[in-house]
Amino acid sequence: MPTVFRQGPYRFFFYAQDCVEPPHVHVQREQFTAKFWVDPVRLAVSGGMPDHELRDIEKIIEERQAAILKKWQAFCP
Repeated sequence: MPTVFRQGPYRFFFYAQDCVEPPHVHVQREQFTAKFWVDPVRLAVSGGMPDHELRDIEKIIEERQAAILKKWQAFCP
C-alpha cells in the first residue's frame, strides 16, 4: 500500500486491490482511517475519525486533487 503523501498527522495512501474502484484515497492517523472519493471529493467511509478532522482532510484532498489523480492513474493504469 503505497503512501501518496503525508501532511501533518495524516498518511494518504492507496491499496493495490482498489484499482477496480473509482479513484479514491485512504487516510490514516493513528488507529483512525477514512476513505475519500477523489473526483468529486467526498467522504466514502469515516472509520471513526472526528467530523472536524474529516472536514480538514477533505480540504487537503481538494487542494491536492490533481496530484492525487495523477498518482492514481500511474498506480492503476
